[in-house]
Amino acid sequence: MTMGEYEIINEGQRQRPNDAIIAQIRDRYPTEPEIDRVLTTKMKRRQAGKCFEAATLNQLVEGTSNLISDRLGRPVKISNAKWLSGGASKIQMKFELDWTEPDGEERTDVLVLRMEPAASVTESSRTREFEVINAVNGIIPAPRAFWVDPDGSFLPYPAMVYAFASGSAKPSYDAGKVSGLGQNYGPKLRAQLAPQFVGLLAKLHTIDVACIDGMKHFDRPTVGSNQSIIRQVNSMRRIWEEDRIEEEPIMEIIYRWLIANAPPLDHVSIVHGDYRSGNFLFDEEQGKITAWLDWEGATLGDRHQDLTYAIMPSFAHLAEDEATLLGSGMMAENDLYAAYEKASGLTVDPVRIAYFNIYNRYLIAILTLAASARASRSRGTHQDVLVNYVVGLGYPALADLRDYYLGVVT
Repeated sequence: MTMGEYEIINEGQRQRPNDAIIAQIRDRYPTEPEIDRVLTTKMKRRQAGKCFEAATLNQLVEGTSNLISDRLGRPVKISNAKWLSGGASKIQMKFELDWTEPDGEERTDVLVLRMEPAASVTESSRTREFEVINAVNGIIPAPRAFWVDPDGSFLPYPAMVYAFASGSAKPSYDAGKVSGLGQNYGPKLRAQLAPQFVGLLAKLHTIDVACIDGMKHFDRPTVGSNQSIIRQVNSMRRIWEEDRIEEEPIMEIIYRWLIANAPPLDHVSIVHGDYRSGNFLFDEEQGKITAWLDWEGATLGDRHQDLTYAIMPSFAHLAEDEATLLGSGMMAENDLYAAYEKASGLTVDPVRIAYFNIYNRYLIAILTLAASARASRSRGTHQDVLVNYVVGLGYPALADLRDYYLGVVT
C-alpha cells in the first residue's frame, strides 16, 4: 500500500526495517546530517535485531580508560567508579581520573561517562552535545566536556566524558518527585533561582554564534530563513514514523501545519532544547544555579523554542495562591517573558510563541508515545520502569497538544 510516492510502513517494518524502508524515511523527512546519521544508526541497530545488553561497571571502566588513553596517547588511571542515577535516557558512570594534560600538568578530576543505550527516549548525538557544551562553557555554567566516543568505538554505545558538577536537581524537601515534573521549589528558593533561570537563558540566546567555530556538526541557519525549524519538525516527524506504536491521525495534520507555518528566524540563537526544571543543578543553601545539564537536544535556531518549552504544562505547578501556573516552577508565563526581554534585549513575539507552543507539545507527544514506547517495547533501554512511566505521560500530552492546536487554528 502506498501514500503518494511512498509506501505506508507497518509495525513489522518499524520493528525490523530493511534498507529500502530506512532510505524511504530518510528521503521523506530530510534533517541535519548529524541527526540523520544518528537516526539511521538507530534503525540499523533495529534492523540487526540488537537489544540492550547491560554492560558491567568494569566493562565501562575499561572502555573509558581505553578511550582516554587513545586521546591522550598515554595510560591513565581510573578509580572509585560508580553508577550515577538520574535521567531516563542515558547511562552514566561517575569516576576519578589521574592524568596528565598535554601541557604536562598533572591532575585528578572527578568525571562522568555519559553513554547512549541501545534505544533511547531521546536518540541524540554525543558529538553535538560535546560541541555545544564546550561552546557555552565559561559563559553558561556547564560542565567541561573532555572526550567523546561518537560511534561507540571504545564503549558499547556512543559516549562522552565530562566534568562532574556539584549540586541538586530538586530541593531536599521535595525529593520524591521525578526530577523536573511539577517541581515545587517553594517561595524562598524560587525567589533566588527564578532570576538566574531567566538570566542564563537570556545569556545563552545572546551568544554571538558567528564567533563560535567549534559547533561543526550543527547546520548554520541564517536570519530570514525557516530551514532550521523545518529540519527540526522533519526530525520529529521522522521519529514518529520510525517509532510510533499506534496511529494518531492528528499528528500528520499538525506536522503539515508546522511545515506550512514555520516562521523565519529574526535572530540565530543557541537553543538548549530542554530548558526546564530538572535539567539544572543548584546549591540549596546558597540558592545558586551551579550547572546546566542535558544539552543533547541543542540546536541553532529560534529563542522562542526554549521560552515556550520552559512553560510546558508537564514542568509547571500552581503557586501558593492555587491559581497562578508557574512555568518550570519559576514564574508565570507573562512574567517570564517580560523578565527575559529585559535581560536579553530581544523581543518575545506572540506569533512565534503560539507556533513553538504547538511545536514543543508535538515534540513531547512524539518522545513519549513513540520514542519511549518503542524503546520499552524493543527492550533497548536500561530504565524500563521509568520509561514506561514516561509513556503514560504521553496520552495527556497528546490531548493537550490537540486542544492547544485547535485553540490556535480555530
